[in-house]
Amino acid sequence: MLKIKKIEVAFFASTKTTLGTFPTSTHPLGAFLVPFILMSGYFIYRQMAPFGTSSLLTVDLGQQYIDFFAYLRRAILHDPSSIFYSFSNGIGGEMLGTWSYYLLSPLNWLLLLCPGTSLTTGVFLLTVFKYGLAGLSFAWLLEKTTEQRGFKAIMFATAYALMGWSVANQLNVMWLDAAYLLPLIFYGLYQLMHTGKWRTYVIWLTLMLVVNYYMAYMICLFMVLAFCWLAVDRFSTWRHFGKQAGKFVLVSAISGLLSAFILLPTWWSLSQSKAQYTVTTFKWHFDFFPPKMLAKFFLGAFNFDQMPDGTANLFIGAIALLGSLFYFSDRRIKLRTRIASGVLTAFLALSLCFQPLDLLWHAGQFPVWYPYRFSFIVSFWLIWLAAQTLTADFQPGWLAIGLVTLIVIAGSAYVGINLAKFKFLTLNQLLLGLLFVILALALITLPIKHHWIYPLTFLVIGVTEVAANAFISLNNISYVSQSEYGNYTNELQRLVNRVQKRDHGFYRIGKTFLRTKGDAFQTGYNGGGVFSSVLPKAVPTFFGNIGNPDGDGFVEYSNGTLVTDSLLNMKYYFQQNQLAGALSGTSILPASSNKADLADYQKISSDHWATTYKNQYALPMGYAANQQILTLKNKTADPTQYQANWLAALTGNSQDKQLYTAENFDQVTFQNINQQTKITGAVLQKKNLLKPGKITLTFTPTTNDAYYFTFGSTVNPDNATFILNGKTLNQYKTYRNTILVSAADHAKGHQQKLTIQLSKGSLWLDNFTLYRLNTPRFQAAINQLKTQPWHLTTHTSRYFKGTITSKHAGQVLNTSIPYSQGWHATVNGHAVKTYKTIGMFTAVKLPKGNSTVTLAYWPPLLNVGLLISGGTFIILLGGWWFSRRHQ
Repeated sequence: MLKIKKIEVAFFASTKTTLGTFPTSTHPLGAFLVPFILMSGYFIYRQMAPFGTSSLLTVDLGQQYIDFFAYLRRAILHDPSSIFYSFSNGIGGEMLGTWSYYLLSPLNWLLLLCPGTSLTTGVFLLTVFKYGLAGLSFAWLLEKTTEQRGFKAIMFATAYALMGWSVANQLNVMWLDAAYLLPLIFYGLYQLMHTGKWRTYVIWLTLMLVVNYYMAYMICLFMVLAFCWLAVDRFSTWRHFGKQAGKFVLVSAISGLLSAFILLPTWWSLSQSKAQYTVTTFKWHFDFFPPKMLAKFFLGAFNFDQMPDGTANLFIGAIALLGSLFYFSDRRIKLRTRIASGVLTAFLALSLCFQPLDLLWHAGQFPVWYPYRFSFIVSFWLIWLAAQTLTADFQPGWLAIGLVTLIVIAGSAYVGINLAKFKFLTLNQLLLGLLFVILALALITLPIKHHWIYPLTFLVIGVTEVAANAFISLNNISYVSQSEYGNYTNELQRLVNRVQKRDHGFYRIGKTFLRTKGDAFQTGYNGGGVFSSVLPKAVPTFFGNIGNPDGDGFVEYSNGTLVTDSLLNMKYYFQQNQLAGALSGTSILPASSNKADLADYQKISSDHWATTYKNQYALPMGYAANQQILTLKNKTADPTQYQANWLAALTGNSQDKQLYTAENFDQVTFQNINQQTKITGAVLQKKNLLKPGKITLTFTPTTNDAYYFTFGSTVNPDNATFILNGKTLNQYKTYRNTILVSAADHAKGHQQKLTIQLSKGSLWLDNFTLYRLNTPRFQAAINQLKTQPWHLTTHTSRYFKGTITSKHAGQVLNTSIPYSQGWHATVNGHAVKTYKTIGMFTAVKLPKGNSTVTLAYWPPLLNVGLLISGGTFIILLGGWWFSRRHQ
């Protein structure tokens, strides 16, 4: 008995601590270890690397973030010049915006320990450590501000760490930093309001602003609400309130100034990309019937369909949920404080379903997938309320118990009656959730809470429920296998290394296969694809113009022609090999495009999986061109004409505008489809919807020129199957503008047959045309431009220096470097103006004769940001030193 009493005193003492002291009776490490071990155990059970054949890569984590992580390692360890600018970023782009959104987590240093395909191990470590830190920071907040201790504090901390938002968004691993920093920032505000001390608030808020500005924005918005709540709780006089408000604004501004070195260049980056998609009009209405949110409080209420378009992830466990309800009946808390809490809670609830408020939390932009990204704040708030109330001396009255029970019954009844509408929820999950509600209600209303077994039961019930939620939810998601990621990456890396070993110049590489649009980041080459939330709007516009797939956040150079390959410096190409026999269709390099025009290139090497080609037509990074390129207004929607106009402006030869010629098909046959006299723009309609419908088109090239199809946005793999000469036509699926598809090359006299089989009842052949490229004319134009190259003597990711000879006055140095205000040029040592060509690339005017030209990149507003942040830090340091000396 004496031993039990000692344990109770050591572990479950709940004496209120003063701010600034750390109670000796707590074990904060437990708040880290419980979520850390639970999630590690689950991932090991699921055989996630390094403990099996699977990985944590799924959705954007597997298609986007893993490539950025590989880039991070390479930039820090091998190529620091790419920190500010990288030609793996599409066809080239600034990187500070990418760092500030995806890569500035302090835990990312763990990734440096995981080379090559073991990067999936780094992702494992990142994820479980962030779960653990979220629990640790919340427990620390409770220790500082409430009476929660020991097992009960660990339970609340685990409920926070494993809340529904974290489980649903663990694949957005960069957002998880917000989960462990929010409690620390909130404590800093709490301390500011109670003691006037501001350093804790400034330090953690500044760190959040630097680590991820997007999540920081949501936290800053919540801090305004939390300040109002704390101001009501601490209100004494209006004068005192004014001083508190002034101090809050001042110290918040200090955090902004300290983080200006990253916020200002990030703001510039966003002004070129994400900010251009900000919504300016919206509807004053509810996105859905608000009670639908109640279903998300049940465990396991998440699946893949909830990612693109679902309700907010709100699960926090029955104990925390009921505790937040009992908070409003807790007479130990001042009435005005409870009223303020109710107003804040109502505002948060309204934000989860009312469109204007939803837009406010997302900075004026509807999320593309992962809706209601701020719901971690709602969960934090509810758990915080519960932790204030569910202390050892809390005993709810019968009226409070009755009201809470009535609310639970009504909410559960609504969910049960409409269960069929909630595809993410099953009857078993509903019943299991109700069981935990009953257990939690019994636990909260028990009159005896001081016995040693009570906090242990509290912990067991609470942790069991949140762990079950994590396991059930994550079981609904599929993951990329380690071999799928590793085999592809290793083969692509071998191909890249082989080329880079033989050619140390500056060039880009194209390929006809794809795992992700960030393959260039993953294996370290200059490519032509990227998937990024901070992609400048000009880049997808350009890709759409030249006939390649594009979207608001991605581009993929899968449909290059001889013309664009040349102008974009695509000097090498990788093509997957067609395996025969039993191995047919088993390639580790999934095809993404059809490229018959590789017949024009030189085959230089081959292995079991792929062949490497060298493009002898590839232009250098820069060359002397006609000044017409500076004034070209290329507004045509036809990608063939766009390419021809572009090349003609560079050569100054108007005949190059007739580079492509539309060709007729020799024969067109229809099967179960109404006859059409004109193919381009025709609407194919099945006669019998129950039978297959297809159209077969044939043509026989009369020359060895390259031939291309144009496919409008409706002529895509979702609407039809395309078979070229008996083989499925490989094509990247997502595109919104007309694309160019390589059809034939060096095929003079050989009949080509394209079969289009409808997947639906009808198909609109939008912009469907056959074109022939005048290859001799193209070769002559390219040879003309090659005569005056920019001979690079020095080049890095952000610096180019070389010599060039201009034979005629008025020529320009035309480059395939995307234009940016960050590029600064000199000609013969003198700074000169840079010009934007075709809305995309950088050019410099040249004097006649020999010139030495340099182009150097430095992020816009970075110097201003460094000056502001450095000045603010020096002033704060000086103030601290003066204060210490004065004392």
